[in-house]
Amino acid sequence: MSNIQTAIKERILILDGAMGTMLQRYNFSEEDFRGVRFKDFPHSLKGNNDLLSLTQPKSIREVHAKYFEAGADIIETNTFSSTTIGMADYHLEDLVYEMNFQSAKIAREVADEFTAKNPEKPRFVAGSIGPTNRTASMSPDVNDPGYRAVTFDDLRVAYKQQVEALMDGGCDLLLVETIFDTLNAKAALFAIEEVKDERNIDIPIMVSGTITDASGRTLSGQTVEAFLVSVSHIPLLSVGFNCALGADLLKPYLKTLSHNTSFNVSAHPNAGLPNAFGEYDETPEEMQAQIKTYLDDNLVNIIGGCCGTTPAHIKLIADIAKDYKPRVSTAVM
Repeated sequence: MSNIQTAIKERILILDGAMGTMLQRYNFSEEDFRGVRFKDFPHSLKGNNDLLSLTQPKSIREVHAKYFEAGADIIETNTFSSTTIGMADYHLEDLVYEMNFQSAKIAREVADEFTAKNPEKPRFVAGSIGPTNRTASMSPDVNDPGYRAVTFDDLRVAYKQQVEALMDGGCDLLLVETIFDTLNAKAALFAIEEVKDERNIDIPIMVSGTITDASGRTLSGQTVEAFLVSVSHIPLLSVGFNCALGADLLKPYLKTLSHNTSFNVSAHPNAGLPNAFGEYDETPEEMQAQIKTYLDDNLVNIIGGCCGTTPAHIKLIADIAKDYKPRVSTAVM
């Protein structure tokens, strides 16, 4: 079976779309989030999508399968918030290893089923590592700019536990995504390198930052070029951007990135910007037309969708991407 390092040279790889968008369609109640196991848990669990890998695994499996059916090569595990830091809001820190392991195991099983049906198109599992809800570079207290709600070491320890469980569950690669504070991401990358060294194994790493607004910077203030320099000390499968912006607004920053790195480049933008109700209105056809300009300009090696995207979006992206060759870097970095 071809590995991802081989596949990425052969074709543009398709990443899946939004997990949360799809789970919202199930309209899960508090009781659904709890399942039998957490029926008497003393705190509210509604909204904890990562927990659904334990309480509603069939639904998580269905979402993964729909994205593979739409043409995805890579699916992300349902673990965006599965760290002790992220789970502290729900008082579920003790379940972090299990949540990551089971999420990876579910995704692995679905990927293997689809690969078995079509060995010429191997399917891959990316362990999703989100940014947490804290920032190591900035103070959450405007009256105390020196204060930090989390330390680098806090993040490193939390990420290491997540990484170990994702690898134990069978991930092919790790995706450090939606990076708004590069110091958080560096803690995740440090943790990954620690686990790699301890286990004497290698695993491909995708890194994906977030340009938060028209300033062209991350939330912690870095430009595209500064972000790239900050993460380029580690050999990466890809570097890219996701979330915050739609495909059209993201393109200039992706172009800057593509022209300055010899790494593969990834993008998974939102389906446009949210409307007044926080919903995403961009149709699959509209998004496909915008992604086509990425392909015409030779900007990406991996393309998918973030908030608001569905299997319908991913199908149209996959349909058009197959007509293009993967980006070949002309950068000197």
